Amino acid sequence: MTDARKKKIVKWFWILLITPVVALFVLLGLVWALADIPSIEQLENPDTKLATQVIAEEGEILTTYHIENRTFVSYEELAPSLVQAAVATEDKRFYEHSGVDLQSLGRVLFKTLLSRDSSQGGGSTITQQLAKTLYPRGEHVGKFKMIWIKLKEWITAIKLERNYTKEEIVDMYLNAIFFGSNSYGISSAANQFFGKKPIDLLTEESAVLVGMVNKPTRYNPAINPESALRRRNLVLDRMCGMKYITRAQCDSMQALPIVLHARQGDRTTGVGPYFRDMLRRTMSAAKPRRNSYYFYEDYQVDSLLWADDPLYGWLNKNSKSDGTPYDLDQDGLRIYTTINYKMQRYAEEAITEHLSKDLQPAFWKELKYRRNPPFMADTEKSVIEKNMQQARRWSDRNRMMKASGHTDAEIEASFDVPVKMRVFTWEAPGYRDTTMTPNDSIRYYKSFFRAAFMAIEPGTGHVKAYVGGPDYRYFKYDNVRQGKRQVGSTIKPFLYTQAMESGMTPCDPVLNSPVVIAIQTEDETWSPQDEHADGTMVDLTWGLAHSSNSVSAYLMKQLGAPSMVSMMRKMGIGGFIDPVVSLCVGAADLSVYDMVTAYNTYPSGGVYTSPMFVTRIEDSDGNVLGQFSDRKRVALSQRATGEMIQMMRAVVDNGTGVRLRLKYGLTGEIAGKTGTTNDNSDGWFIGYTPAITAGVWVGAEDRYVHFANTNLGQGANMALPIWGLWMQKVLKDGTLGISAEDVFPESLKGVWCTPAGEEETPEKTDLENYYFE
Repeated sequence: MTDARKKKIVKWFWILLITPVVALFVLLGLVWALADIPSIEQLENPDTKLATQVIAEEGEILTTYHIENRTFVSYEELAPSLVQAAVATEDKRFYEHSGVDLQSLGRVLFKTLLSRDSSQGGGSTITQQLAKTLYPRGEHVGKFKMIWIKLKEWITAIKLERNYTKEEIVDMYLNAIFFGSNSYGISSAANQFFGKKPIDLLTEESAVLVGMVNKPTRYNPAINPESALRRRNLVLDRMCGMKYITRAQCDSMQALPIVLHARQGDRTTGVGPYFRDMLRRTMSAAKPRRNSYYFYEDYQVDSLLWADDPLYGWLNKNSKSDGTPYDLDQDGLRIYTTINYKMQRYAEEAITEHLSKDLQPAFWKELKYRRNPPFMADTEKSVIEKNMQQARRWSDRNRMMKASGHTDAEIEASFDVPVKMRVFTWEAPGYRDTTMTPNDSIRYYKSFFRAAFMAIEPGTGHVKAYVGGPDYRYFKYDNVRQGKRQVGSTIKPFLYTQAMESGMTPCDPVLNSPVVIAIQTEDETWSPQDEHADGTMVDLTWGLAHSSNSVSAYLMKQLGAPSMVSMMRKMGIGGFIDPVVSLCVGAADLSVYDMVTAYNTYPSGGVYTSPMFVTRIEDSDGNVLGQFSDRKRVALSQRATGEMIQMMRAVVDNGTGVRLRLKYGLTGEIAGKTGTTNDNSDGWFIGYTPAITAGVWVGAEDRYVHFANTNLGQGANMALPIWGLWMQKVLKDGTLGISAEDVFPESLKGVWCTPAGEEETPEKTDLENYYFE
């Protein structure tokens, strides 16, 4: 071969070798000059939709409101094992390169592409993967466009490396990536899968989450546990290979199962779904308009809330610095609530336990023998059809078929066509796949009892627990605040309170016999039913403890309905109340929210305290946007308050609430009142101790669906057990500041009544051996 030929070969060799490199740098220069590369300011403030966090009393995250479930955390808030797992798995030369790792690219080119050895992994560095989040790719991207995007990612990665430390880059990376199950960023993922903050993750948990980054669905431990386990163990192996953990530690952790947190799920599951939904409605409320309300009193209540409660309609009353309104789903707010995570969970558990194991099975047995279940046999057909028509009109099926252009006749006919569906059941796993007509499914759901529970702290008004129904996935209606039902005998303490304020005492004697009250003329009268009115002399304490309708009618005759309504207003009950004489036995539709708040006036020493759900709201940087405090006013005298507490303690010690003692073994000072409405349609119990007030309602969606006999349908059997189960859990916990040793202050010790012939002993606190049957 001649020298000239050799020179020519060498020349072309260098041309072929250098030209791609030069072309690459020229292309990079063009991209740098022409492409829309994010500035440093844009990199520091990406257009990311941040999730709003709803935070419980002790810092637990109840939920997030989000489009993308994302919350940023700082590098100091990351467990070291997270960073180690990310580096070992995604970029083991992370601390050596400057954004683009040419050595890794060469490895991918010669081993992965040519040798087809996929174990070598990808060539993208952590910095490049962070840059990738700034350039979303569509499903179908051409080769040339992909090259253009890749080059932009390289340049962005270099800019990131020039302006940020390695710690800042890995922090931004872990905050940016998608982990599956609608979790964006490590904070959301750590809470979603393990119920923890990133700093609290164990090494094996960090390995699970980092392992998901590659393929969030395939390695999702909730969906594909076996694949997730294998991937986690691979991550642990790589951490061992880089000396982050020892071989013994690696082997030990690889033998462990993946244990997920019970809250893993969507917005309809987890702790406090009814509370979370109510909070969103409250903060999103618009200024009340009169034509949106049937009763003027209800409009007045919401108008006062709009004026006096800064949380009500907060999103419409406040705006960001640029004048735009806040958005719960993408502004990354932090809402600090008064909800106690444990009390909330205990309340949900108590409702599930009583309804699933006791009440609903008893009702199923009764329905087997009904002629037209779940309605009572004597319910008129026209009433049943009206209820069914209303349910069909409110259904999703009706709404969607109307939107699709179907006629009313077609929609009506579709409700008699069997279809496959998934329905709620109390049996595990909480649902059943079946085939039935939509009409039958309506009857099926109407046969389930609903429940509502709210607990509030005396003095502060802090709401500690809030449960609006049995299961939010299938029963989304909030029976705490949205629902209003007849309250039965739980209304009687308001009448007795007015009696105490008027000068009566718990020991005043009353003839236990039927009472007739003239309504407007002598020809129009009212008298409540009372099978226990035996003509004997009793006192007011006995009347309340045994929920005597005759004694209540006696007080109503003395005091009048307007006087009772006035007392209810003082104790915080708004909305429409019809001032009729039958009000004394429960002829009023009120909410659990209002009733529990009013009862809380007693352990609060006669001071009405408005309920508080939120203590403060912060933006994503921790700046306080709003702080909230309770609103108080004196409603009752100390004397009347103390006497009512003593009388309501008698309800629990010896009256209709005695099951709390006998069946649930609760000790200590407890006061309360049961309530049962006509035909057993609604069961109530509201009780309080010196440290907490809580109320329960139980009933079906329709008032024509209920137990046939009062033994099963009374408040003492329907609602009181939930209160008893909840209090058992609270007392057993021992960490909630509530104890059986709590006592009401001496200033709230009212008058004690004694049987005839015995001297009064105010220091005696046990009514068991006094005058009750």
